[in-house]
Amino acid sequence: MISFLICLALLIGGYFVYGKIVENTFEPDDRETPAVKINDGVDYVVMPQWKLFLVQLLNIAGLGPIFGAMQGALWGPVVFLWITFGTIFAGGVHDYFSGMLSERNNGASISEVCGIYLGKFMKNVMRVFSVVLLVMVGTVFAVGPAGLIVTLFKNGNVTGLLASPELWLWIILAYYFIATFISIDKIIGRIYPVFGVCLVIMAVGVCIGIFTKSEFVIPEIWSNFRNMHPSATPVWSVMFITVACGAISGFHATQSPLMARCMNSEKQGHFVFYGAMVAEGVIALIWAAAGCSLYEVTGGLSTGLSDILANGQSAAIYDVCSKTMGGIGIVLAMIGVIVCPITSGDTAFRSARLTLADWFGIDQTKYGKRLILCVPLLGAGAIIGHLDYTIIWRYFSWTNQTLAMIVLWTASMYLFQQQKNYWLTAVPATFMSAVSMTYFVYAPECLNLGTAIAYPAGIILAVIFLAIFIRATKRQKKQPEPAA
Repeated sequence: MISFLICLALLIGGYFVYGKIVENTFEPDDRETPAVKINDGVDYVVMPQWKLFLVQLLNIAGLGPIFGAMQGALWGPVVFLWITFGTIFAGGVHDYFSGMLSERNNGASISEVCGIYLGKFMKNVMRVFSVVLLVMVGTVFAVGPAGLIVTLFKNGNVTGLLASPELWLWIILAYYFIATFISIDKIIGRIYPVFGVCLVIMAVGVCIGIFTKSEFVIPEIWSNFRNMHPSATPVWSVMFITVACGAISGFHATQSPLMARCMNSEKQGHFVFYGAMVAEGVIALIWAAAGCSLYEVTGGLSTGLSDILANGQSAAIYDVCSKTMGGIGIVLAMIGVIVCPITSGDTAFRSARLTLADWFGIDQTKYGKRLILCVPLLGAGAIIGHLDYTIIWRYFSWTNQTLAMIVLWTASMYLFQQQKNYWLTAVPATFMSAVSMTYFVYAPECLNLGTAIAYPAGIILAVIFLAIFIRATKRQKKQPEPAA
């Protein structure tokens, strides 16, 4: 378990060391924040820092660091490296800048922020990308909890209507409508911090269960530095796409503006944005360790984990909780795993509403105008929720990482315009460009051209993106900061 503990220590140390470097590069100051300046009582509401952190963690987490990390564990403990270094050098940086650039621009949605620094074309691309991604996320985080609830009922020998996934899907969507529609401090600001604590306790419970039961041993990276995927699916770049939220996630960029509209000071950004991403990385590391240590390895391949995942993500999560905790622990864990995706789902639809509102200039202080956007968004979610879950997840994962790539390029242009160290974001932007483009060329649901073409194509495209960025910087002059 040495490599697991080293990665855990690196994540925690990354928050204090690299996170501080990121903050110092941005240089937060004492200017009046959007929450204070606008304060409309609906989306712009001042909240305390501890609440901002827990709500942000709950918003960005959901099933991402759980299901994505367990899927990533199919490749073996090599996934620990991506979760650790991806979180520190890419995910945390991405989340911090997506939140702080929104804060500097009156809490604007991420699509509008990208338009400010990358131009009108990218603004329109990001608008479409953001809304599509958010509806898919909201749907994924409705179907998943519905399945988990049904799993609990069936394991309790409950049948009939209560064991129907359809019923629970509609109940969750109905809740989404209410939470998306009302003021952010009515539900999200009041009870979500409690659920954020549940998410942390659940991860700690799984971790303690692994460490205290002798039959579970977390394998070392150096003894298993190979591809352990039973289907021989390549590590590059499928593992990076699959882990998604556990290391870096474009979805987070759509959530950060929600908290950017509720901050009392810019100096809260390090703890709220970078800190929440590190916390999610720790949760992902724990669940990846569970996937690597709880199940049988046959012929150097993760066959046991593959078998349990074949029964569905709900069954896999339930099995981990049962093996590591049991009894009261499993009840707490399953509540957390059910509630956390739901809380991410409703804020996904809320972000979609705000993105469309910014796009079309629709005032959101009036109930009627909020309804105009809420109804079609939830209607689209209901339709997508009846599609194949695994297909939705694959398209979500690629769209998610591509969005992260664009946001990192946006942050790079901002830093260049302010004559600051833009390589802080340009390096992970180039890396994520290679990840996203390689997957797009390789994946069966995309171009399906195989690794022989996808590997060089992904690298070439990433270099082209970097060259386009460098060329664009040569035509740019220092831009003034948004007014303090």
